[in-house]
Amino acid sequence: MSKQKSVIRSSLSLAHLIRKGLLSWLFAALVEYALLPSELRSFGDLRGLEQVSFGRVVGLWFFCFALLLGFSRSRRAAVYERWGFPVLLLLLGSLSLIGSFSLSFLILCVLLVLLAVGFALRGWEGDLRLIPTPRKGRKACIWATVGLSLLFFLLVSGWTVGRVYSFSAPTYDFGIFSQMFYNMKTSGLPLTTVERDGLLSHFAVHVSPIYYLLLPFYWLFPAPVTLQVLQAAVMTSAVIPLWLLGKQHGLGAGQRMLLCALLLLFPAFAGGAGYDIHENCFLTPLLLWLFYTLDHGSRSGAFLAGLLTLMVKEDAAVYVAVIGLWQILKAALHRETDPKSSLINGFLLLGLSIGWFLGATTYLSRMGDGVMTGRYKNLLYGGSSSLLTVIKAVLLQPMRAFYECVDPEKLPYIAGTLLPLLGLPLWTRRYERWILLIPYLLVNLLSDYPYQHDIFYQYSFGSAAFLLYLTAVNLADLRGAWKAWTALSSAVLLCGICFGILVVPKALRYPTRAIEYSEHYGSIRQTLDLIPKDASVAAGTFYTTYLSQREVLYDIRYCSKEHLLESEFVVLPLQESYKRYATGSSDNGLAQLQELLESSGYQVFAALKDQLMIYRREQ
Repeated sequence: MSKQKSVIRSSLSLAHLIRKGLLSWLFAALVEYALLPSELRSFGDLRGLEQVSFGRVVGLWFFCFALLLGFSRSRRAAVYERWGFPVLLLLLGSLSLIGSFSLSFLILCVLLVLLAVGFALRGWEGDLRLIPTPRKGRKACIWATVGLSLLFFLLVSGWTVGRVYSFSAPTYDFGIFSQMFYNMKTSGLPLTTVERDGLLSHFAVHVSPIYYLLLPFYWLFPAPVTLQVLQAAVMTSAVIPLWLLGKQHGLGAGQRMLLCALLLLFPAFAGGAGYDIHENCFLTPLLLWLFYTLDHGSRSGAFLAGLLTLMVKEDAAVYVAVIGLWQILKAALHRETDPKSSLINGFLLLGLSIGWFLGATTYLSRMGDGVMTGRYKNLLYGGSSSLLTVIKAVLLQPMRAFYECVDPEKLPYIAGTLLPLLGLPLWTRRYERWILLIPYLLVNLLSDYPYQHDIFYQYSFGSAAFLLYLTAVNLADLRGAWKAWTALSSAVLLCGICFGILVVPKALRYPTRAIEYSEHYGSIRQTLDLIPKDASVAAGTFYTTYLSQREVLYDIRYCSKEHLLESEFVVLPLQESYKRYATGSSDNGLAQLQELLESSGYQVFAALKDQLMIYRREQ
């Protein structure tokens, strides 16, 4: 009798309840998808999603879950349930491939089925390994890491400062932040006029109070290039928590040095600086600090790191919530030395992130421009613009989400982020760690916004922290030091090759151009300096950054006619590539704009041959 009770108790553990819930969900999604007419099973449009019933899927989900609970007394129930995953994925994948075939989607479906087969055969590792005693670092490795970090800092600084000095940093987004910091220095408020063609707080677009951490440094050196250097410093600081993480998980000093080199050479990390400063640059160091404080057992440190991460942006709540959920699952699925602490940490981070997200999105909806949900148009159906619709779409048709993640245009990004790391973030049998891939999938692959899966934009900073953390802990799990050394050395070599091919030429292009044509760019600055510092200006997109140290500034392409003609000075670019600048039409928009200015009382104030012309409004 006691043996039977033991079987029942085991079958109703949280791990088994999660397995039953996931299996029931896959079955419900399969039935609903199979009931669709064949012409609606294509993932090429949203008609199929509009025809499925969320209520029916939820009802069938709970019915199957209750049915599986009823079979919990059987000793073979767990085995059958585990084999249910590959069977359901095979059926769901086959139907999805018939409706929407692509080679990349076929490969992904095969990999998912193989993963499920591996789970059915071997399950997961039920015990967390004891975290080894942190090992001291040799001074040579520490100094080598410091040297690598300094080289990285200089490269990123030179790259981004070169963009400013070569007039390659446009209004969107660097001109916005440059004017915002000018106003933060003078008034303490993050105000801009250039961002939305009128005076408003940048926090009405993105809630990013983390920027105030940079304000004291900007106050000392108030110039656009200061922001670029500060971003390089913030990025470089990520090696500190990563080094400590390696130490916490028992990696030797040499391995920690290679781990930090892996971060600094990771193309998607360095590449994030390629479009000038963004608040996202804080995500990598802060998230690594959050992982470290959790693994180190510091609840106050985790709370502070989580809070600072949330201050980066409204959508930073996704990262903190995923980490909180991971902590809860880790404590529930494994026998830990202190599961209560992990549960508390997990619920604390989850509650904190949900509260921040609801507060920030409510503020944006009522006081700002609203939440940018249009980047998930590929999953927003029925005319909805709510993020909840995106979640519903994934629950109703999970294979659609996978299909979107391996869209052909996203394959170079997948190759550029996973291959340089040698796939190390995936090397684990502790399947609860796979939840840490959610930010990578959700932020970078699920969206159809092209910049979110481009390594030279700022959207990889958050997922980079998750990928590097997974790399570190998976390396620490490898049995045998030589395996960790071989895997880590190979990854650093591959990352270095990709870094040299992808990042270095792009990074050197701008400082080289700034030095080579320094006299030309100097003449542009001298001409722009003729405009009084307190004057209102409308300018071309590559001149707004230099002119951003003023209260009223507009971009001539995006501002209204009213604001254009209210400006005291207008700076027009004269290069051939800007002939259609003002209208984007086949006509000569620049000539039309000149006629408008001259007919509205503007006269030529200064000019630089074939480069720019400055108009001043006559009083």
